[in-house]
Amino acid sequence: MSTPRVKGNGIGMAIPHGRGPSATSLGLLLLVLPLLVLAGCLPAGGRGSAASGPTGRTDPSPSPEGPLVVTDDAGRSVTVAGPPSRIVSLAPSNTEIVCALGACDRLVGVTDADDYPPEVTELDRVVVQTSVDIEAVVAAEPDLVLAAGNELTPSEAIEQLERLGLTVVVLYPQTLDELHANIELVGAVIGEGGAAAGLVADLEERTAAVVDAVAGAGRPRTYYEVFYSDAAIYTAGEGSFIAELISLAGGEPVTGDAQGVIDTERIIAADPELILLGAASYDPALADAEGALAAVSARPGWGQLSAVRAGRVVPYLEDVVTTRPGPRIVDGLEALARAIHPDRFGD
Repeated sequence: MSTPRVKGNGIGMAIPHGRGPSATSLGLLLLVLPLLVLAGCLPAGGRGSAASGPTGRTDPSPSPEGPLVVTDDAGRSVTVAGPPSRIVSLAPSNTEIVCALGACDRLVGVTDADDYPPEVTELDRVVVQTSVDIEAVVAAEPDLVLAAGNELTPSEAIEQLERLGLTVVVLYPQTLDELHANIELVGAVIGEGGAAAGLVADLEERTAAVVDAVAGAGRPRTYYEVFYSDAAIYTAGEGSFIAELISLAGGEPVTGDAQGVIDTERIIAADPELILLGAASYDPALADAEGALAAVSARPGWGQLSAVRAGRVVPYLEDVVTTRPGPRIVDGLEALARAIHPDRFGD
């Protein structure tokens, strides 16, 4: 899942024309894109675990005082000397996991995209414009570095940090279950196994409540737009956690390829009944419902879509919690369910 990336390394693409995002909002969106569109691309096997059982989950018991051997999401066996006192996070989702487990005060370095919880904005930036500053990471003197998989933290940077003697654990969840396993993995590594087990139980309970709330409702074909330009269109990747969230929220996801790329012809063929504009979180021009409908209607061929004809083009302002694979992901699931089935919720 853990798509994508909020944010991780940017990817090359043409800048939109016309009413596209401003330079600032486009920059933010380009940081978000990799987390979304790369979800589902990590080779199978070696998902994060420590003493994992049949489900691949980490044993949630507290970490032992001695060394702990874990298998991370890159399939690497990593020995952690003991619960760390100084942690560097190379992805905002990793930062949120650490903080949700009550260890925010142990963070000594984060990325320039980190924005939650608010106190992390005051920490040293060791990833700037998606580039890992190796010297800054080393200067932070961490006893644990939490990296992002699938080249969101470049393999070269991970290898360099390890050659310098740092302990690096790679996280890259592609499904909710894998996110839960990552939370338990981090809990085991930092000595907060009990907090991790409690957090996962809460996330599972809230997920089940959403599924129950939309049970029996119609399942509209739902297109979640990550980014649109004349040169490229991005949506939920096939097999990505974004697609999983839409399905759990009571929709039938319209997906692109494994990278999240989709073309107009495929969108027209899918004929979505609901369009959620995730880019509205970064582009004020799309945040107004009337303006969003007008913008989408003006796209070549889009006027014939069922969602456009019915006026079901929705500015979706909860993109960060929906696309960042961290503890707030169920906030995103709940937001998706409200957008897809507003009649099932009181707000």
